[in-house]
Amino acid sequence: KPSPFCFLDEVDAPLDDVNVVRFSRLITSLSYDSQFILITHNKKTMEIGDLLYGVTMEEPGISKTVSVEFQEAKSLLPD
Repeated sequence: KPSPFCFLDEVDAPLDDVNVVRFSRLITSLSYDSQFILITHNKKTMEIGDLLYGVTMEEPGISKTVSVEFQEAKSLLPD
């Protein structure tokens, strides 16, 4: 029985672009049975997500979170 969710913290950091694509395909295939929470700085890895949370610091010492739901964002783009 698969785990209900997996938490991965920057596991793609040492990978080159070719292996990031392979990693992304693996996560996508496994995501049918489990949910994944990924911490990453890699844009290619971010592209496979359904929802993206970002943390930024506009002022020193004050963090701000932003979120984007990709399906909703795509619907806002012009055809």
